[in-house]
This record gives sequence, structure tokens and C-alpha cells, in this order.
Amino acid sequence: MGGVTRTADERHATVRGFSGASESAEAVPRIDSDEAALERKEADLRRILRELSSVIVAFSGGVDSAYLAHVATGELGRDALCVTADSPSYPERHRQTALSLAQSFDFNHEVIRTTEIDQPEYRANDIDRCYHCKHELFTQLGQLAAARGVSAVVDGNNADDRGDYRPGRQAAREFGVRSPLDEAELTKSEIRELSRRAGLPVWDEPASACLSSRIPYHSSVTPEKLAMIERAEAVLFDLGFRGCRVRHHDSVARLELADHQLSRALDPEIREKLVRELKAIGYQYISLDLQGYRSGSLNEGLPLLPI
Repeated sequence: MGGVTRTADERHATVRGFSGASESAEAVPRIDSDEAALERKEADLRRILRELSSVIVAFSGGVDSAYLAHVATGELGRDALCVTADSPSYPERHRQTALSLAQSFDFNHEVIRTTEIDQPEYRANDIDRCYHCKHELFTQLGQLAAARGVSAVVDGNNADDRGDYRPGRQAAREFGVRSPLDEAELTKSEIRELSRRAGLPVWDEPASACLSSRIPYHSSVTPEKLAMIERAEAVLFDLGFRGCRVRHHDSVARLELADHQLSRALDPEIREKLVRELKAIGYQYISLDLQGYRSGSLNEGLPLLPI
């Protein structure tokens, strides 16, 4: 691969500085499964990628897709094309992290523009919204793979992603998208540990999702709402909150914070700044969810459907 060779520490510093990230406030789970099992799983992942011979990696810049991109690049070189999909629901901070990772680790990287926001089915925000988003993504990636003669599109789904409601998996099946991390039975904590060993600076980043996931089902998704959410979460990030969400309930911003940071939001100075800045964004009321942050909270109460 071309470019200047950097040490793991230098790459870590470059991406951290570029994305504005810092050490996660979340307690990152460390695995205590035996080393042989972990090595076997990573070897399986490498074998799967080699057998595919050429891949397009759906690369968001999160820990799963970053690790997959790193291993795919190591096994396939330029035959691993890492593609980031940019859209109004994709935070600019995440896009910058993806760009910086790609530069620091010499990924073969491209950015495409997806237009799911133009689709009435996506904007309607029914419980299958993610299906329409992934359908748009995999349509474009599939077309790109066909044009470039690439054998497979792969995503960062892992073995722990078999529980929450994920209609996007239906789109992945329809397009024949492979999930090598899942196929190798790698869990989130194992991917974090392997990413840490590889020097990937996002190894401890809190899990994330598109901005549309902050809007309750059946409340329409619009570029204006997404922009409000992104600005509001940037305020939280700048104040040092990690692993948090701003749930958009029209005039109400419902803040979900990590349990150990709930009390910090009530510090008079921080509370005053939160109220002032979020009202300036357009929210009339700012509420603190006493249950704290939990992934997929807007899925609570949904029936468990096949994925």
C-alpha cells in the first residue's frame, strides 16, 4: 500500500485528533475467553475474506466496520474497497472519523452519496425504515461492485447483532451481502479487543447509529430534524458526554446519558449551557431520561420479529 508508514501510536493520535474523540466513558468489556478461541475466530475471518478474493466493505467508521476494513485491507490489499455512504442521517463527525481512519491506515476508500431521504417510505419512518435505508445503500454498493468486478459486498454485522430489531438484515439478504464478522462468530467485545491490539483508535468508541434512529417511529424524517439532532448531540459531545443520544420528540429533546454521567447533567453550569444551546437549536423543552442511555430505546415495546 502507498503512503507514509506510521506506528500504531501515531495512527491513533492522528485519528483521535481529527475526529475530536477521546477515551470513551463507557466501560469497554474485556474478553476472558481463551486466547486460542479468539485466534481461531480471527483466522476464520481472514480465511473468509481471502476466499471472497475482492470485496466492497460498507465502512461507516465505527468499530465493527473499521476492524473489518483493516483486516480486509491486510488480506486483499487494493482489492478491498472501503465505501462510506454520506447522507443527512450520517453525522459529519463520523464522516470525518471515517476519512481520517482511511488515510491513517491506507484503506482504498471512496465516499458515495445515498438518497434514502428522498424516498417517501423512508421519510414515513415506519418500523421498517432501516430496510429502505439499507436497500438504497446495497443497491448502490451492488452496482458499484458490478461495475468494478468485485465479488462481494460485506458489512460489519457481528454475532451480537442477532437480537435487536434489525429490518436492514432483510435488505442484506436480498442483495446477498456477506457479514464476515458474524460468519466468524466474532462478538462485539472480541472485535473491540482485536481492534485495540491492531491499534485502531475507535476500538473503545461507544456504539452509534444513524441520526434517524433518534426520531420515534411514524414521526416523519426530515433533513431539518436530522440537522437539529446532529447539532444537539454535538453540544453534548463538546461538553464531554459519551455514549449518549438526543431523542427528538418535536419540541422536546429527550437526553439519554450514560448512567454514570446522569448527575453531571444537573451541575448548574452544565445544565444552564445545555438548556441555552439546545433551545437555540430550536427545542422548546429539554428533558433528562432517568433510565439513562440504552441502545434501541425507541424499539422498546416492539414485538420480536424475525430478522
